[in-house]
Amino acid sequence: MPAVETLERIAREISVCTKCALHESRKKAVTGEGPADAEIMFIGEGPGFHENEQGRPFVGASGKFLDQLLAQAGLERSDVFIANVVKCRPPANRDPQPEELLACNEYLEGQINAINPSIIVTLGRISMGKYVPGAKITSIHGQMQKIDGKFVIPMYHPAAALHQPALRPAILADFAKLPEQLNEARTALGRPIIEKKKITVPQKSEKPQQLSLF
Repeated sequence: MPAVETLERIAREISVCTKCALHESRKKAVTGEGPADAEIMFIGEGPGFHENEQGRPFVGASGKFLDQLLAQAGLERSDVFIANVVKCRPPANRDPQPEELLACNEYLEGQINAINPSIIVTLGRISMGKYVPGAKITSIHGQMQKIDGKFVIPMYHPAAALHQPALRPAILADFAKLPEQLNEARTALGRPIIEKKKITVPQKSEKPQQLSLF
């Protein structure tokens, strides 16, 4: 089955899922969004208030910051696939419970397998725990590692910079490395390296100054 059709099927299943208690307070499931052939897949923690209202990932304040981070890396939201480890909002934005993570894992794995991204970027410690359980995000953020055949980069959640401004430089630095890390992953996976065209800003021509005769 083509990746697009697989993702659409998974989205339909998520929208009516009752595998865990999170569906009881669900307004709209946040199935994830992005191209089926995305090279970079971001995995967040769980939908918040605005996401639950709109059914889209990262649409609040942290989403705006994520857009800025993507732009810094030469990317747009339409270039990447964004998902969460749980597809429905945990009450009061609490951490997802183990049984909730387990209930959604089949959907998330289905999305990962369909997209087959070059890089998976986990946002926050909860999604990081899917690949490196027990690790401290302060020690490994921004570092790409190969886990079960996939290149994974743990990063701080964009919301962390909103609550702790001191983390902002680290988050900016991590995203700045993404293009280089993507090319590294492409090379290791035998995928073509795609160089983005550099945008050259024309220099303003200075008007010739008229010499004063006096």
